[in-house]
Amino acid sequence: MAADTPTLDDIRSWPATVSVPKAATALGVSRSYLHDLIKRNEAPVKVLPLDGRHRVITASLVRLLEGS
Repeated sequence: MAADTPTLDDIRSWPATVSVPKAATALGVSRSYLHDLIKRNEAPVKVLPLDGRHRVITASLVRLLEGS
C-alpha cells in the first residue's frame, strides 16, 4: 500500500463526512473519476450535496471498504 493511502483504521477515525478528493484516495481512484460517478448518480458511496460541493459520508465509505 502506498504511504499516502489510508488504512481502514485511518478512515474510521475521519470526521462524519469527507471531501471527494479524500474519499477518492481511500477508494484508490482519481478525484475526477469519483466526481464523474457522483454526477451520474453512480457513486458507490453516499454523498451529500452541500453549498455547491459534495461530501462523502465516511460510514458509507467504511461499509464499502469492509465489503459489507
